[in-house]
Amino acid sequence: MAKLKPSAKERASVDRAPIGRLFVLDLSGDRVLSLNPDGSDRKVVVTECRHPDGIVVEVESGHIFWTNMGVPNLEDGSIERADLDGRNRKTIVPKGATFTPKQLQLNKGDGKLYWSDREGMRVMRSNLDGSAVETLVETGRGDADRRDQTKWCVGIAVDAGRGHIYWTQKGPDDAGLGRILRANIELPVGQEASNRTDIDVLFDGLPEPIDLELDLKERLLYWTDRGDPPRGNTVNRAPMDVETKESARPIPDVLLTHLMEGIGIALDFKGGRMFLTDLGGSVYSARLDGSQKRTLLAAQGNLAGIAYVELPPTEN
Repeated sequence: MAKLKPSAKERASVDRAPIGRLFVLDLSGDRVLSLNPDGSDRKVVVTECRHPDGIVVEVESGHIFWTNMGVPNLEDGSIERADLDGRNRKTIVPKGATFTPKQLQLNKGDGKLYWSDREGMRVMRSNLDGSAVETLVETGRGDADRRDQTKWCVGIAVDAGRGHIYWTQKGPDDAGLGRILRANIELPVGQEASNRTDIDVLFDGLPEPIDLELDLKERLLYWTDRGDPPRGNTVNRAPMDVETKESARPIPDVLLTHLMEGIGIALDFKGGRMFLTDLGGSVYSARLDGSQKRTLLAAQGNLAGIAYVELPPTEN
């Protein structure tokens, strides 16, 4: 029997289907890149960034947001915003308002940007226009504390439904002192960012945990790790809702290995896949269980943050 051709209605439905798109930060080239989820159609969206690290995309407003680390030993980090095509670029959090901003998340519920500030030793947030910058967690202050890398905050994730923030403190290189922590989004009444008592350590003794993502439906935490093998240079997964007593903490599952200084991670739940970047200049895809790893791009310089979104066809 001859195969029936799709009807006009079916073709129109396909044509209107959202189009997946990756946005990737090129740390060595100081650029924002855009590409298809199979690695094709790579485009340069923004140039002349200042060591970009974390990125999020808000499809509804048509905006890309990214952090600029600046010079790590200077308090000159910033956050910028641009249209999806790179136009109308604007600095929303100016130099000096944050020290070394790293991973960035956007919470639509409260209309806030959340980020970790590495050398600033803070977890921070602001409105989407960059106003009302505030510190939620402060792990240290001053040059002496700054030399202690166990205080450096790097990755960030937000569980708005349960009112929690998660973040990583990576520790010194390959030291096995990395941690993942959790606290309430809002400061406890009468407490400050530097002395809040609601911080839980979920995992410690990790090589170098970097960026975080959450699967809120399955209650799973995903992260990249830059430390030494066998548990470093990996993608890891563990339950979000764990006992905070050290003896009761589960051992995280290593899903994927042999990254070259893994950094960025983005999850596509509809497609059941994740996307990853590393400082070796590669973009990878894999199933959410770590299987079917594919290299989409290689030798692209040093890559940092990555975001996956579904765009209307007219905006690709």
